[in-house]
Amino acid sequence: MTAPRARLAVLASGGGSNLQAILDHFAALGASAPGDVVLVVSDRAAAGALDRARRAGIPTVHLPARENHRLLERLTEAGVTHVALAGYLRLIPTDVVAAFRGRLVNIHPALLPAFGGPGMYGHHVHEAVVRAGAATTGATVHFVDEHYDEGAVIAQRAVPVRPTDDADTVAARVLAVEHQLYPRCVAALCAGALRLEAGRVVADPSLSFERFVSADASPPHPA
Repeated sequence: MTAPRARLAVLASGGGSNLQAILDHFAALGASAPGDVVLVVSDRAAAGALDRARRAGIPTVHLPARENHRLLERLTEAGVTHVALAGYLRLIPTDVVAAFRGRLVNIHPALLPAFGGPGMYGHHVHEAVVRAGAATTGATVHFVDEHYDEGAVIAQRAVPVRPTDDADTVAARVLAVEHQLYPRCVAALCAGALRLEAGRVVADPSLSFERFVSADASPPHPA
């Protein structure tokens, strides 16, 4: 029996390049994609992510900070089954975490637990990496819990930090990795190739989670 397609919401505060990467990856999978992006939510009315969604014909919601408590209501109204954060700068309300635990993921632009936590987002992360003289950074996909950047790690990919780098060059290198890694992890989640059990990530070997996140894999075709 074929599993129902996931109904994915993407939450973003900025330009939405990771949203676009997810849309492109799912489009490449075609009919075998494990789900559809059915809603894009942003706390910023002028967020580029909302423009990307509108161009793709995806319903959007502007949810300003003062209405963050209504997020679960909005997700429920849209029949959302899975949620992916893509540069979303608001702490997810506890009722949303509880409702979507194990189906709520984020991408962080560093190798957690390094350079994570409150205030560590966007360019702040890359500036901290350069300032610390780190030789390596990267991207981390993780489940979301009640705290910033503390959920169970799903996958990580490292990139070098060179002596001549500044925050901008590090950011560009990490973002390229994010665009490869995150859509694959989101697809794996929607396909049921991974799940959260007792705070730990469990991969379903029958659905080849490793193939989803392989750097050189062609788009996977879920069973």
